[in-house]
Amino acid sequence: QVTLTESGGGSVQAGGSLKLSCAASGDTDGGVCMAWFRQAPGTEREGVAAIYGGDKLYYSGSAKGRFTISQDNAKNAAWLQMDSLKPEDTGIYYCAAYRTGIWAACPPLSDTQFPFWGQGTQVTVSS
Repeated sequence: QVTLTESGGGSVQAGGSLKLSCAASGDTDGGVCMAWFRQAPGTEREGVAAIYGGDKLYYSGSAKGRFTISQDNAKNAAWLQMDSLKPEDTGIYYCAAYRTGIWAACPPLSDTQFPFWGQGTQVTVSS
């Protein structure tokens, strides 16, 4: 079991920045892919970014160029730096984790692939 705790959400005006944090605890031996998903009201949850080993990065089209995911394996922590925020980035942001084992990579960025989830943190971007 892996427990995830997010922090760093809040409200910001369009063009601003926020940095989300996620701390993982529990059974993290063997490698953990950490990812960020988001869900806007009335929509399905969508993948934003994922990272494994600090250097295997994956971004959705909407995040590429504006968001940066990073990871500290030693601390079992991950961050999502979000810049140039837009109102359409508003939603609940979730940290998710997948134990990679010998695969040593992230699965496809789909919420059905990640078994462990944080409670979510609200991000609101006003125009």
